[in-house]
Amino acid sequence: MHIPDGFLSVPVAAATSVASGAALFISFGRSQTALGIRLAPILGLTTAFIFAAQMINFPVAGGTSGHLLGGALAAIILGSPWAGMLCIATVLIIQAVLFADGGITALGANILNMAVIGVWVAWLLTQTLQKFLGGSQRRLPLAGGIAAGVSVIVAAMACAIELVLSGTASANLVLPSMTGVHILIGVGEGLITGGVLAYLATARPDLLPGEEGKFQGWLTPIIGILLVAGLISLFASAWPDGLEKVAENLGFIDLGEQVRVSVPTPLADYGIEGFGQVGTSIAGVVGAGVCFIIAFGIAKVMKPKNV
Repeated sequence: MHIPDGFLSVPVAAATSVASGAALFISFGRSQTALGIRLAPILGLTTAFIFAAQMINFPVAGGTSGHLLGGALAAIILGSPWAGMLCIATVLIIQAVLFADGGITALGANILNMAVIGVWVAWLLTQTLQKFLGGSQRRLPLAGGIAAGVSVIVAAMACAIELVLSGTASANLVLPSMTGVHILIGVGEGLITGGVLAYLATARPDLLPGEEGKFQGWLTPIIGILLVAGLISLFASAWPDGLEKVAENLGFIDLGEQVRVSVPTPLADYGIEGFGQVGTSIAGVVGAGVCFIIAFGIAKVMKPKNV
C-alpha cells in the first residue's frame, strides 16, 4: 500500500504531510509518558521486526500479493498507539529513503494511512474487542488479529480517497477495487498478527504490556528478526501488491514512472545490483538494523527524566 510518487496531486500530498507531521509531533510526548523504561528495547525490536516482516509479500489471489502493515502489532506490543505511530513511521521513512519503496512526495500520505489511521483503528478496535471478550490476555491474539485485518481495510480506503481527491482514479472504480483486494490482504494481516501475539504471550510475555517482568534478553528476538529479514524474505511473492495491482487494472500505474523523486541508494528495491538473493538478504538485515538503531535512539531521547 506504499503510494509512489506521481499518484497524488500536490494539494493532497501537502495536506497529508501536514496532518501526519502534526500527528507524529504529538506522538513524541505521548509516547514518553506512556512507555517509560520499556520504551528503548521494545520500540527498537518491534520496529526492526515490522520492517523485516514487511519484506515478505504473501500471495492473495488473481496475481496479487500483500504484506504485513503492522499497525496492530506495533500498538499492542508497545501498549500505546502513540508509540505505535512512531514505530510504523520510522519503518516507512527508512523504506522510502533507503529502499525507494514508497514515494518521497507521498511519504506524508503513507504515514497518515499506515502509521496514523492504521495504528489508531487497530488500537481502538482491539481495546473495544478486549472489553467485549472480558479483558483476558488469552483473548488478545483474537482481538488483535481481528483489529489488524480491519485496520488494513480502513487504511486502504483512506488511500483510495486520496487517489480520488487527486483525480488519479474515479471513486466508483478505485474504492471497491482497493477495498476488495485489501479484505483478502487483511485476512493475512489478521492471521500473522494473531499468531505473533499468541507466540509472545506464551514464549516472551515480557515483550507484552501488562505481562512484562524483567526484560529476558535480546538474543531470541534478534535471531528471529535476522531470520525473517535475511532468510524468509527470500521466499516473498513477486506478484504486485494490492495498490500496484489496482493501479495496473485501472490504468494509472504509469503515473509512478512520470514523477519519481528518490534519494540515491545502493539498496533500491531491497537488493544490491549484481548480488542476487545475497543482496536481498544483506538489504533486509541492513534495513532491520537501521530501523532498530533509529527507533532505539528515539526512545533514548524520549526517556523520562525520572527513569
